[in-house]
Amino acid sequence: MQRIGVFVCWCGSNIAGTVDVAAVADALKNEPGVVFSTDYQYMCSQAGQDLIVSSVKEYSLTGLVICSCSPRMHEVTFRKTAAAAGLNPYMVEIANIREQCSWVHKEMPIGTEKAIILGKAAVAKVNLNAPLTPGESPVTKRALVIGGGIAGIQTALDIADAGFPVDIVEKKPTIGGKMAQLDKTFPTLDCAACILTPKMVDVAQHENVRIFSYSEVTDVKGFIGNFDVTIKKNARYVNEDICTGCGDCVTKCPQKKVPNEFNLGMDNRSAIYIPFAQAVPKVATIDPAHCTMLKTGKCGVCSKVCKAKAIDYTQKDEYITEKYGAIVVATGFDPISMDKFDEFAYSQSPDVITSLEFERLTNAAGPTAGKLLRPSDGEHPQKIVFVQCVGSRCDSCSEKGKEYCSKICCMYTAKHAMLTRDKYPDTEVYVFYIDVRTPGKNFDEFYRRAVEEYGVHYIKGMVGKVTPEGKKLMVRASDLLDGKQLNIDADLVVLAAAIEPDKSARSLATMLTASMDTNDFFTEAHPKLRPVESPTAGVFLSGTCQGPKDIPETVSQAGAAAAKVIGLLAKDKLKGNPCVASSDELMCNGCSSCEKVCPYGAITYEDKEFRMPDRTTRIRRVASVNPAVCQGCGCCTVACPSGAMDLRGFMNEQIMAEVDAICK
Repeated sequence: MQRIGVFVCWCGSNIAGTVDVAAVADALKNEPGVVFSTDYQYMCSQAGQDLIVSSVKEYSLTGLVICSCSPRMHEVTFRKTAAAAGLNPYMVEIANIREQCSWVHKEMPIGTEKAIILGKAAVAKVNLNAPLTPGESPVTKRALVIGGGIAGIQTALDIADAGFPVDIVEKKPTIGGKMAQLDKTFPTLDCAACILTPKMVDVAQHENVRIFSYSEVTDVKGFIGNFDVTIKKNARYVNEDICTGCGDCVTKCPQKKVPNEFNLGMDNRSAIYIPFAQAVPKVATIDPAHCTMLKTGKCGVCSKVCKAKAIDYTQKDEYITEKYGAIVVATGFDPISMDKFDEFAYSQSPDVITSLEFERLTNAAGPTAGKLLRPSDGEHPQKIVFVQCVGSRCDSCSEKGKEYCSKICCMYTAKHAMLTRDKYPDTEVYVFYIDVRTPGKNFDEFYRRAVEEYGVHYIKGMVGKVTPEGKKLMVRASDLLDGKQLNIDADLVVLAAAIEPDKSARSLATMLTASMDTNDFFTEAHPKLRPVESPTAGVFLSGTCQGPKDIPETVSQAGAAAAKVIGLLAKDKLKGNPCVASSDELMCNGCSSCEKVCPYGAITYEDKEFRMPDRTTRIRRVASVNPAVCQGCGCCTVACPSGAMDLRGFMNEQIMAEVDAICK
């Protein structure tokens, strides 16, 4: 039997407000093995930890039960305290009486009763706990950044500048992401290309950075410090090592009617193309879906005009496997599809466009060379209506939109309205909004400039319908402040489409065993204390893969993620989790159920010789767990039909003891 000390935390009024902490401490002192029980206002404070250390020595404690907040918050803190007192850190058990008790109950008798039950369960488990010792594993000093937008670029640069090699995997033929498609950035109205292009060049020229463009991650195995990642390099049909990016092949290609995805289909490109002038790497790519040579074997013009002899029609997809110590997810975002919002006539009129399409129309490198022209006839629009929150904050239309605020729309619409009025003073600009949200530094001043200095008409109300009528778009909307209905004959309607995670995020999360929310944004380990870390150890988050954010916030998070990666890669060895699975070979029947469900590939099978009671020997197939790879998820213990698999620190006997204590 252990000598257990119980320490009940008040957590100010967080726990003590709905739990009688003194009563909890008093009730638990009578549990088997408990030799000391007390309460204290802030157990995680230095004074609280000193109380624990002194009590361990005074009462010769061999196990601790801390009744406090979630183990996600302070389990590491209390394990370090136990180690400082000379105890094995894994002889500590946390009874969560805050999130699972005081925060979900309003009446003190109910909260107190539940807290006592949770404490009893923890005591029962500690009585069966055994000291555990973590193993060690080496750290591969190379990082992988998945995504080559501004988040991925900044993260890679910061890691590389610290002296560690880093690889960027980008699914498009060039890095740059969405920022490469922008014209100006708020609130300073800097040229987006002027900010982004030098960073793209820096990352391409950095000695510690490799760029895998036109590539994707297809498989991830391993664990923190030792990830094995398979990268698929898609065939460009152009040799990257010798292509000079001269563009002769692009100019001479006879197939020039391929929709240009960089300009969002508002103009065409060739079947062989370089996405934009500042592309990195500046290497041509052949689109196999539209290349006549690849489809029929007839053409070959690009090969004939290429002086560098870089065209290779026989090129195949290539698979590369690399080892990494840390992985950073920077997969970015996409605007949601407007197909379900036909009330705005997006599919009916080319003059109804999204905000990103508006960016391309006003960009000097865009389809109209920076001139704001109506897509239907090339004329300059005299009256423009901007519609906010299309698909964002969509409580009543969640089946086609998003319930969250996309965060960037209010500001980029103010930017668009301001730039339009500045360049074309004769243009009338209307903005229909639910609320104007300007939470960043100098953002509110920026929005007020649009209203006060540039004369943009901001109208609080929703657009109900947009109807094409000849060359005009009839916008029917409500003005909530004046209490009237409006009909505006617009020349151009711009929809501020909600943003959502990149479509690749869900499959990537499955490969990484990373957590996602219901909107497919990656979930951080803790929103306040670990905002750039995934719950999966060794996987970090950068940019809008984690939630909507603007460029400054994205760059800040990229730096934070890089700092976490640098801290990890600076270590030569990592202590592993001792709470790993183990197999009772005498009970194992070799069925492979555990191997099939293990997400980390930690379980293998081997043939072993066993001596039978009749002194004969028999060869049996049994499971073997690699403790360096196992992450203690427990999937195998649930799947094992014979009960041979168990999890150290969470043995079946310990779990059942907790259940028995709760049910008494």
